Amino acid sequence: MPLNLAKSRLTGWLRQIHRLNQHTDSGSGTKSMLQRPETNGVLSSLARLVTRGLRKAADVIERKVDGSAASSRHKRDAVLDEYSTGMPSAQNAVDALRGWNHALPDHVGATAGRGAFYNDARIHWALEKFGSVEGCKILELGPLEAGHTYLLERSGAAVIHSIEANKLSFLRCLVVKELLGLQNARFLLGDFTVWLENLQEPYDLIIASGVLYHMQDPLHLLELITKNSDAIYLWTHYASDAAMPMGDPRRQAFVGSVEIREWRGIKVRLYKRSYHGAWRSKSFCGGMHDLHCWMEKDDILAALHVLNFSDIHIAHDEPAHPNGPSFSIFARRGET
Repeated sequence: MPLNLAKSRLTGWLRQIHRLNQHTDSGSGTKSMLQRPETNGVLSSLARLVTRGLRKAADVIERKVDGSAASSRHKRDAVLDEYSTGMPSAQNAVDALRGWNHALPDHVGATAGRGAFYNDARIHWALEKFGSVEGCKILELGPLEAGHTYLLERSGAAVIHSIEANKLSFLRCLVVKELLGLQNARFLLGDFTVWLENLQEPYDLIIASGVLYHMQDPLHLLELITKNSDAIYLWTHYASDAAMPMGDPRRQAFVGSVEIREWRGIKVRLYKRSYHGAWRSKSFCGGMHDLHCWMEKDDILAALHVLNFSDIHIAHDEPAHPNGPSFSIFARRGET
């Protein structure tokens, strides 16, 4: 019941009790039991008790009504949560989304994450191995927050398709695109494996930095990227008993036993891992499935050879990387 209606009804009841009380005390027109002195006394006492209770209830309701009205006025005057006040700025755009991992160039004038991926030595190395990207069409898998995308565009790429499956990361990419004025990059939200499976034209270069080790089936991804370009760059973690022996805390994410898969005439070892709930964080930048597989470094290289990518260069090999051994690969298709 609305507070105003409840208050009105209580006020009406108080008036009726007051009239009854006067009627009983005067004795006018009262017959039967109400004419008895003891009945008059009981009714008078009862009326007074009820009256006091109803008055207290009315006071409480009045305070509630007044408080609700004040609160309502305050809410009407307050800025709604989804709106930004003050001078429009780059920082407002960054603050609209939580969980940033990458930093932005200084000239943007906004604080986001920590990693300076807009000037990543790994991408510089990959472009050095590839050669000029002037006029090239590039596919970027998992741009995260568009730091590498910015570097690719600055290097002269004519077309960049950047496919991100994480919804928050995709939105952060759009913010970066606006803040950095990217013109040649198109960001797409969805599963890049489906995109690769349905491509009609190849890319000059595919960049797959930080995605292979998040896949449920990393071998399938290797098949897809080598099918759709003659030049690829990978940065990935890998499994290694030598670099990450039993008891190493970096092995804690591994679950179950190692799978030995027969694949295109070779044996490949797949190490299942779990994120163990890390995906609950707004800054999570893993894959779309909790269970995913790491490969050993030698198996990755062997798989590339089987796929006719024999011109292979390796760099940035970090067995002691805090999240697990990692390295970079630039590879081209061999002569057929």
